[in-house]
Amino acid sequence: MSPEDSAAVSLPDQPEAKVDGDWNRVHPASPFVRGWVALAAVGFFFGRDAFERMLQGRDFLDPNLNGRVPWLLAGGAVVLLLTVGSFILSWYFTRYQVAEGYVRVNTGFLFKQQRQARLDRVQAIDIVQPLLARIFGLAELKFEVADAGESAVRLAYLPLAQAKQLRATILARAAGVVSEPGKEEEIPEAPEHVVLSVPPARLIGSLVLSEQTVGILIGAAVVVTVSLFTENQTLFLALIPGILGIGAAYWNSFNKGYNFTAAISPDGIRLRYGLLDTQAQTLPPGRIQAVMVTQPPLWRIFGWYRMAVNVAGYGLSGSTEGAARTMLLPVGMKPDVLRMMSLVLPDPGVEDPERVFTAGLDGLAPAGPDAAPTDGFVTTPRRARLLAPLGRRRNGFLATRTALLIRSGRWWHTLVLVPHQRTQSMALHQGPLARRFGVADLVLHTTAGPVSPRVFQADAAQAVELFDQQAARAREARKRQTSEQWLAEVAPQAPEIAAAAEQPTQPAQPAQSAQPARPIQPEYPRTSPQQEDRHDG
Repeated sequence: MSPEDSAAVSLPDQPEAKVDGDWNRVHPASPFVRGWVALAAVGFFFGRDAFERMLQGRDFLDPNLNGRVPWLLAGGAVVLLLTVGSFILSWYFTRYQVAEGYVRVNTGFLFKQQRQARLDRVQAIDIVQPLLARIFGLAELKFEVADAGESAVRLAYLPLAQAKQLRATILARAAGVVSEPGKEEEIPEAPEHVVLSVPPARLIGSLVLSEQTVGILIGAAVVVTVSLFTENQTLFLALIPGILGIGAAYWNSFNKGYNFTAAISPDGIRLRYGLLDTQAQTLPPGRIQAVMVTQPPLWRIFGWYRMAVNVAGYGLSGSTEGAARTMLLPVGMKPDVLRMMSLVLPDPGVEDPERVFTAGLDGLAPAGPDAAPTDGFVTTPRRARLLAPLGRRRNGFLATRTALLIRSGRWWHTLVLVPHQRTQSMALHQGPLARRFGVADLVLHTTAGPVSPRVFQADAAQAVELFDQQAARAREARKRQTSEQWLAEVAPQAPEIAAAAEQPTQPAQPAQSAQPARPIQPEYPRTSPQQEDRHDG
């Protein structure tokens, strides 16, 4: 990340530079919401013994302390005052500003720090509400910029309405809506239309039938078998930490996927989810670098799929929070997948996108030795069947006018989609065995994330040809496409959204804001009117 995109520098004690925007402070309760653990720790340290004595029916204060009680109370009061004082100073010296094409945050009393991010590099904006913040009606605003390994700017906490207003303003400025520098315009939050939602029953079913459950059952069977043969019952005690960890993992997945809702608006795709801690993401589709659709074996019984994305600025998703932020759809049917695909890639570059994506999700190459592929995907040659006995008929790629599709996995079906303009670099890999069978892997490099685009075991000559053609496609696509095309591409799916995009600075009409968003069904054109869009409960 370059210094001009996002910076965190120590500043000397000097007057603020004159800028065209006003400096504002976060909500006064912010440091207490952030630091409630410190207050609880102080109370626990000084009040634990007294509380235990009260429960046991003894005197509230230990008589052995004698004259030390006033000193202990004075010490506790000093610690409490210092903690509260640090909270107040933290709030007073934390200010933010949106001006001159930047969002800036100044923090620090003794050691000052300024963090800033360029508005035209903003990749996505999240509104996060932990449980305690929801009680006080507050929210945290997080900004992601290009090449950032973590949030470049975090504003915690603002009133929820103010956080939504600030998000709308920054997204509008990032898209170039504000034309006159120095003119502070109050931009209302863009309208939205709900596209889909995930029922809680389906979310619970997906967790029960997940890969994690299969691993748990296999591990439990191994432990029971070993304990029966060795007659050692203490093995079950060793499972207690694992059971607690597994329970926490299931709870985190349920908490992050609960009430998942996707909507479209002029500024991008809006995702909302969370049971106790709620989060609202805004993803401009032009910032999405790659999409991955997966289907574990047990999910094939109900036709469920999962979607994840690479977004510039989100970085790796090793933590639970990171995995939730890169999840485009936790569990959904094939119509849901096609619906989200139509938002990420409005122009798939083929005449029959439903047939092509269905072949990518579930297709197999013909089994005959001389049979040619009928779905358009170029698959692993038959001579490499010993090298890929299970994946040979699934491994394949297909290049459309706008994206490269890569499918793999015989048991765990995987489909990866990379828009041509998002290909940053490529590499050809060929080990000794692959060279013996005349195949090679082509790796596409995008921003860091859960999606790792890789064409597995393609014919060596076809891999080299794809390498050259994909480089040319990426170069041409970058010349003719921009990330702000979302505002125009969304018009056929939601005319009201497109109309709002044409006049983003006009205040919203009261009648529109009072009406709930109507669910719409954006999707690719169908080739047969008999095909119905089914959506399970």
